[in-house]
Amino acid sequence: MPFTLFETALGPTGIAWNDTGIVAIQLPEATEAATRARLAAKAPSGAREAAPRSAPPWVREAIERVRTHLDGRSQDLADVRLDLAHVTPFSARVYEAARRVPPGRTVSYGELARAAGSPGAARAVGRAMATNPFPIVVPCHRVLASGGKAGGFSAYGGVTTKDRLLAIEKSPVRLTSPAPRTAASTRRDPAHPPYDVAAALRHLGAADPVLGRHIARVGSFGLRLRQTKDPFLALAEAIVYQQLSGKAAATIFGRVTALVPHGRLEPRHLPAIEDRTLRGAGLSRAKVASLRDLAARSTAGEVPTLRVLATMDDEAIVERLTAVRGIGRWTVEMLLMFRLGRPDVLPLADFGIRKGFAKVFRAQRGKDGLAAPADVARRGERWRPFRSVASWYLWRALDA
Repeated sequence: MPFTLFETALGPTGIAWNDTGIVAIQLPEATEAATRARLAAKAPSGAREAAPRSAPPWVREAIERVRTHLDGRSQDLADVRLDLAHVTPFSARVYEAARRVPPGRTVSYGELARAAGSPGAARAVGRAMATNPFPIVVPCHRVLASGGKAGGFSAYGGVTTKDRLLAIEKSPVRLTSPAPRTAASTRRDPAHPPYDVAAALRHLGAADPVLGRHIARVGSFGLRLRQTKDPFLALAEAIVYQQLSGKAAATIFGRVTALVPHGRLEPRHLPAIEDRTLRGAGLSRAKVASLRDLAARSTAGEVPTLRVLATMDDEAIVERLTAVRGIGRWTVEMLLMFRLGRPDVLPLADFGIRKGFAKVFRAQRGKDGLAAPADVARRGERWRPFRSVASWYLWRALDA
């Protein structure tokens, strides 16, 4: 009986099959070797590992559909061929009923028991879910205990993994929650990120043990937010700082702000300052043009206020702000991470991220010595919804 491992957003995932259908699917364990061992143990005796390309076309199609689903593009896997001969008739009925639950939806053990034709057998349904040999294809993560409680989940990472699978499917249900707010937490230091760092570290360690070991070596999370009262001023500073050392950029930005009353640059100030004056402060022609476009768009209301930014998702902010001349995706991502405190940003074009990734994961490097953005993005799917935290730790890999 052949089996193989294939890469997914959760990590190396296994599949075993025979001529009838899929016999077992194995979600990632702590290591690839552990995943392989668990899959081999699930498959009947005589299992042998095969290369993915040697799998029959219907298995390769199933692999691709599972991979696509875990990438966040929901697939209907109800027609994927399964071999149910090695499970009990009751479990087979439960698994078929579970496959009719669409992505993004959840049911209780009791509801699934009724759908399988065995009302009152909720406990037996729970046992069938706990021994499900086909996770993802038989979506046991969509089955909850009464009252919307998590119930169990036998895959590595437990309920955290179950919650991650529901999040991939854009389910509104969340099984893990941030620490309860206390009087002390409401007085949060404004320099600290607004998300639950402890929960982020637990999630990253469970979702990616390699990254977890790196986090343990680095130690405490040290990202601090820079206070931003005005997006225009933050973006103006970002434009000045592009492609300059911090010291040189700070000097030039200081000269520019010294040209306006009280040293606080506002959109209305730019039209009154001549190009040669701005150039004399140390700005390039391109940066002068970018500042003028930023000022014009801010005056026209095209640059959102902080209040409006707080209501927008990350991609909407990227789309709106990259319309400004000289503002690229990387600049907006830095704003999201270090000014707005967004938890799920992964700057794929960043030199330090790609170099740190190559070092931590011993990834294949291109001619520039950096990991490919596609490799970082693929692995980064495991880190959602805390990719900002993962990014900070990848930068720290360069400190050693």
